[in-house]
Amino acid sequence: MTALTIIVEFETREGREDEFITLIREHARKTLEEEPGCLRFEVIKPIERDGTPIPNKVMVNELYANEAAVTAHENNPRLAKVRAANAPLLISSRLILAQSLSAKAAEGMTPQELNASNDD
Repeated sequence: MTALTIIVEFETREGREDEFITLIREHARKTLEEEPGCLRFEVIKPIERDGTPIPNKVMVNELYANEAAVTAHENNPRLAKVRAANAPLLISSRLILAQSLSAKAAEGMTPQELNASNDD
């Protein structure tokens, strides 16, 4: 089985970034709790090389054990509600689906092993 990564880049409306981050972090938390095939779900803030945050940009990096786990995520009834709640906060989003080339990717990470990008 091949692990799959989903990377999504979001552009938020002016003044709505914090609200979006709150919603997407809650979605990440629930996804990790509800979906055993989701091995990682990070919420990431893009920065310039000098460390300056890029305004109105947020990304997520999700790792799924296999295609069945991605399908289960796509079919989670909560996802449609999340998308509807996020829609007025966003200008655009771009999703990239990628296949993992790492032999260890299928082992994944526990939520406790995630980096500090999801911490308050």
